[in-house]
Amino acid sequence: MRHAAHAVRPAAVAGTFYPRQPEALASAVDSFLVHARTLAVRPKALIVPHAGYVYSGPIAASAYAVVAAMNPKPTKVVLLGPAHHLGFRGLALPDADALATPLGLVPVDQDLAEKVRAFPFVQESALAHEREHSLEVQLPFLQRALGTFTVLPLLVGRASPADIAAVLDAVWGGDETLILVSSDLSHYLPFDEARELDAHTALNIAALDDTALAADQACGAQPVRGLLVAAREHGLEVHLLDLRNSGETAGDRDRVVGYGAFAFTAGARS
Repeated sequence: MRHAAHAVRPAAVAGTFYPRQPEALASAVDSFLVHARTLAVRPKALIVPHAGYVYSGPIAASAYAVVAAMNPKPTKVVLLGPAHHLGFRGLALPDADALATPLGLVPVDQDLAEKVRAFPFVQESALAHEREHSLEVQLPFLQRALGTFTVLPLLVGRASPADIAAVLDAVWGGDETLILVSSDLSHYLPFDEARELDAHTALNIAALDDTALAADQACGAQPVRGLLVAAREHGLEVHLLDLRNSGETAGDRDRVVGYGAFAFTAGARS
């Protein structure tokens, strides 16, 4: 069922994952960006974490500082992330024309949405997006880094890497299009064990090896796998921007969550 005209998906985690007040949110994001570790690369795609900003904000900022420095800036963002609250088959668009954050509205790219609706495993689901944070927490960073842009927001359920890669290929575009996959890494391991597993995961991602990435290595393992398949097909290379966990940002070290930021750039054969 198609959505009603001018429907807006409201912010669900403002005040919990990130500040609710616009001024406080803009100030927090800008501070993360100013202090970010970064590289001078122009990415076609990025992997970024999606926890509360106090935990993963510094790591996410290492990717968004790269985005902020892009010239010309992309005007379209293809945003994929895992669905934490609802199980479903395939990929899900929101039943909305725009996504809201305290910093304003981000329009859903209707041209890209029409392209992905052609796939039988892509659906519209307001319920899947209603409480989901994995895409929402990326939007304030994008709003501060890019200013004006449109977004294609896709939650990933039970979908094969090949199907996800096919969707990405359909909306790949040129320099105007940035692909963003939202994923945390290991969950609730002791500090040293998490660092070892996350380092192994980073090597798998750098090798573009989707078959070696297990579900316990990343909560967004499926969209990451799909990106790795597409990256191989398009000849991209991977750059590790940051790799830390909550024990290094704002949490204790008994049970940590891992966070990684990765940039995918055009390689020699692309």
